[in-house]
Amino acid sequence: MTESILIRNGTIVTMDQHSSIVRGDVLIRDGRIVEVGETIDADVDENIDASGSAVLPGFVQTHIHLCQTLFRGAADDLALIDWLKKRVWPMEAAHTADSVRASAHLGIAELIKGGTTCALTMETVQHTEEVLRVVEESGFRATVGKCMMDKGDDVPSQLHENARASIDASLALIEEWHGRANGRIRCCFAPRFAISCTQELLAEVSQLAKKQGVMIHTHASENKSECEIVERETGKRNVAYLDSLGISGAHVVLAHCVHLDTDEMETLTRTKTNVAHCPSSNLKLGSGLARIAEMLARKISVSLGADGAACNNRLDPFTEMRTAALLQKLAHGPEVLPAARVLRMATIDGARAMGLDQQIGSIEMGKRADVIVVNLDRIHSSPAHDVVSTLVYSAQPCDVRTVVIDGSVVMRAGELTTLNELSVIQDANREANLLVERAGI
Repeated sequence: MTESILIRNGTIVTMDQHSSIVRGDVLIRDGRIVEVGETIDADVDENIDASGSAVLPGFVQTHIHLCQTLFRGAADDLALIDWLKKRVWPMEAAHTADSVRASAHLGIAELIKGGTTCALTMETVQHTEEVLRVVEESGFRATVGKCMMDKGDDVPSQLHENARASIDASLALIEEWHGRANGRIRCCFAPRFAISCTQELLAEVSQLAKKQGVMIHTHASENKSECEIVERETGKRNVAYLDSLGISGAHVVLAHCVHLDTDEMETLTRTKTNVAHCPSSNLKLGSGLARIAEMLARKISVSLGADGAACNNRLDPFTEMRTAALLQKLAHGPEVLPAARVLRMATIDGARAMGLDQQIGSIEMGKRADVIVVNLDRIHSSPAHDVVSTLVYSAQPCDVRTVVIDGSVVMRAGELTTLNELSVIQDANREANLLVERAGI
């Protein structure tokens, strides 16, 4: 492991509370940022030249399904409930340990290459330990949850759990993995959504999350049909139902939240519950346009996620930033959701939603060194009059040159250092073909 790194001559987009931009150097030692300044003279193990590049905190995505990366292109052009029942659930049920591992390798490789250094992920019902092993080996930072499903129509038997067994399996993962790798790996509870979980399971998860000091990561109000089912079954709107069971608060991330009424908005504000906005997924599944501008005006915490390759079909934070901004401008006018605000959603706001804002999400002295170098000296990003505008509206994943996570270089000059890119692709293709055969789709 490289113990000290000096990133030189970059445009440092710190994402600190003042949104400071510094032209100069970042010094990293023993996994932490120890100095940020115009010119730093230090004897280090590795020098990285960031001339013509932006240096910024790694992107934090707060809603990802690594287990679904192998499903890319196999579940297109369907609405949410059909997408789940006809494609995603059968494929998740057909997963083996080998296919989950290949899927996680492929997803993490794509995330790192696109500048994402941390993700909140929801996996499938089985084999979540394989995802955690890949996170550990790859040097990625993630909070990982085993999907919990103890009810629902048309759920394959391999995914339909006994509530007690589901909870015990989640607790076992938390016991073994939470806090591993110097805190780089964490676990959470991940009940899929209200339709897939009994009231008893959700209520116990609420209590156990507080007792264990871990997050809850679930879906809510993504699709109108989903909302109608929840209201028919419970007599409550989705967010109100979850809140009544204790699934709310600063330790909770609700993915999507497309269809909320005013009372639900007020509940999110009152409880400080976090929303993970997934604009590309919402567009592709035809789910709707989340009221992000209003959420932000109400001081609701909103961060970004690509969702999964089954409904996106890529895990690209640049696309999510750009799309999030453009959608709100279409709905509310061009002044809404400027580039600087979107970049905060993709970095420090994501870190805050995961309870990690004192550790990552900005380039500041003492924080863990999750840092990326993005080349702005490209045809599609020149001239870079405004570095923040360029990052949000012009830059692409291929512009990411170097990625540092927890002080270790996991991508150098566009080449992954902890994963073999060719092997990752070959394994993914082989396992995806076998999985589709097993699923019979």
